[in-house]
Amino acid sequence: MDYRKEFRVEPDARVKLKKLDPAYTGKNELQDEAKKEIDVYLKKLFKQQNLLYAEHKHSILVVLQALDAGGKDGTIKHVFAALNPQGTFVASFKQPTPTELAHDFLWRVHPHAPAKGEIAIFNRSHYEDVLVPRVHKLIDKQTWATRCQRIRDFEALLIDFGATVIKFFLHISKEEQLARFAQRLDDPSRNWKISESDYTERLLWDDYIEAFEDTIRATNTKESPWYVIPSDHKWFRNLAVSQIMADTMEDLKLSFPPPSVDLAKIRREYHAALEQVQEKAGKKA
Repeated sequence: MDYRKEFRVEPDARVKLKKLDPAYTGKNELQDEAKKEIDVYLKKLFKQQNLLYAEHKHSILVVLQALDAGGKDGTIKHVFAALNPQGTFVASFKQPTPTELAHDFLWRVHPHAPAKGEIAIFNRSHYEDVLVPRVHKLIDKQTWATRCQRIRDFEALLIDFGATVIKFFLHISKEEQLARFAQRLDDPSRNWKISESDYTERLLWDDYIEAFEDTIRATNTKESPWYVIPSDHKWFRNLAVSQIMADTMEDLKLSFPPPSVDLAKIRREYHAALEQVQEKAGKKA
């Protein structure tokens, strides 16, 4: 099954999240079978990242957005942990600081854009500035629309410089969110994740869903697509994200660059040096 075709939002399409089943796992997908598939995709992803780093012509920006407890951290842990840390980094954008608020809303984001050869994962992103302020009525409709256009321009700029932008909305149900909140309460190793805003923001669920729907439509392009990933089942989320990532990177047709030195000369010098070492070793014997 090609999850890029299945979960990719077509440009100008109006997404209705209530009509998309967050518990979807495909027709015949089983967790044990999925694990084997995930392992295959992660190996492909690791290989492609190695080529990306060596070729140094492209970069990858991955955007992870979701409602609270949607699985952003889990996706990073189970999918992107397979990558080499040398060419990968995670950036997170939370409530803006006073200094950040004194600048345009993209000022804090651009320094974290991936350089050529790198993969950047945004755990929350520049989209926070068109979601939270809208839901809490901190910006008006025109400001929201203007910011969405600025985001399109920003991502187009990155693409012009060789970036591939892949945006995931991890779609969970309201019931699954509550169940994950309960796990945080019951598991001492997860207590630190609990915040009062988890429950206050939950009261604004419908407003957030509407904001996500409108934002996805306003910022979804052919070059910078959104994927809505059913995420009630963590294993299926990992399967879909890993396949989409591996297939997207394979489409870049990455390759190792040619050597920057004269290999024939280097080989001659190597063999000459080796002969000297062997000759000295023979004399000592």
